[in-house]
Amino acid sequence: MSGSQLPEKLRICLIGQKISVMSRSSDTGLLWPLARGLTERGHEVTIISTSSPSKRPEIFRDGIRAYYLNEGQPHYKNYKFTDAANKKFVSLHQEKPFDLVHSLDDSGFKIARHKKNLSVSVAYDVEAIQMAELFSILSAGKPGAANFVKTTSKLLWQFFHSYFMRDRSILDTADGIFVTTPQQRMILERYYLYPDFHTYTVPYGINLGDLTPRAESENFKLKLNIPDNAQVILANSDFVSTHEVKPLLKAFEKVVLKKPNTYLLLVGKGPQLKNVEFEMLNLALGSRVIMPGEVAAEEMLEYILLSPIYIDLSSRSTGLEPSLIEAMAQKKVVIGSELSPISEVIEDGLDGFLVRPADVDTLSALLDKIMTRDGIDREQIGEMARQKIVDAFNRNRMIESLISAYKHILTNSDKFKQRASLKSLFQNRADQYNIK
Repeated sequence: MSGSQLPEKLRICLIGQKISVMSRSSDTGLLWPLARGLTERGHEVTIISTSSPSKRPEIFRDGIRAYYLNEGQPHYKNYKFTDAANKKFVSLHQEKPFDLVHSLDDSGFKIARHKKNLSVSVAYDVEAIQMAELFSILSAGKPGAANFVKTTSKLLWQFFHSYFMRDRSILDTADGIFVTTPQQRMILERYYLYPDFHTYTVPYGINLGDLTPRAESENFKLKLNIPDNAQVILANSDFVSTHEVKPLLKAFEKVVLKKPNTYLLLVGKGPQLKNVEFEMLNLALGSRVIMPGEVAAEEMLEYILLSPIYIDLSSRSTGLEPSLIEAMAQKKVVIGSELSPISEVIEDGLDGFLVRPADVDTLSALLDKIMTRDGIDREQIGEMARQKIVDAFNRNRMIESLISAYKHILTNSDKFKQRASLKSLFQNRADQYNIK
């Protein structure tokens, strides 16, 4: 018995706590260009999120209708976002049914629990589960047998606690999971026991325009009170864990002792920001570390152009953040964590460098070599990094891959599932991996 016929034009609802309309938002992965790409191909896209920089509760732009539930909507004030999103979704779904919900975090979980009654399919991004916390524990680990046992114990406890308390329930309601790297895909299948057939590797949402290399703005150093002849290092952090930032500050302290005219720009905001500021002052780095907080989206490129070195040691990095990709496209020397998905993007020593975040000595020595050009050709590494981005990221191809994934998810859902031949099953798998 066959199911309903898959519609040619899909109705898609994107749900997440951070989905901005700004074109270079560092905390959304540029989801707006993704949604715009879907509407350009005739699909209907609705966004449900928390807040908007414009402070407007509803926005209709580029064919996309977006609802921001924390902006001037008092009837959602006392709801958790998961409950508010569910309430808003049900209201919209009753007016005109959606085909698929794509939850960018765990915000769509309540909808997913009732997906059969709602007759809708639900897919999540891998950020909906606590996999990033495992990378965070690994990145904080230090050498030595005793530390290895301690790290392993923490890792196992965190995995089983998060898996049985929440993650398993989320995965049980998922018709598909989106990941950005092969590493995440492997961990999902091997440790979370999630079927690989329902996992989709799509590095979507990156929109870097024409990727043209640009020159540093003449007055930007002056604006930051940095001497014109100073060397600058740019680091990006979400300040969720001090274990990922304190080693960077200690490594930078060693660099400053050798090169006093060096500055660290530490961009971002998060719950541990004050603790990191306290650590910075304890290390007497107040005059050499600039912490501007969350940088306006349009300013991020200026920070990147100012700094020959870009660092992101966060375990929660997907390896595909716009600022990281932009830094590589602008031929910067990028340093990432060998324990995060960035390691799937950067080839150590070829188009960037990978370090263990807790290894202060290695990081400080690497920074010293890069800045003194001791055996490191910064120009060549920058060129290789840029070429990788130019070769790898094509917006149209990523959007087509996303649409293909949506259709595969729906085809295998209860609503649209059909009795398929072996040939069609193998063809679906071939399409998923772009096998011709």
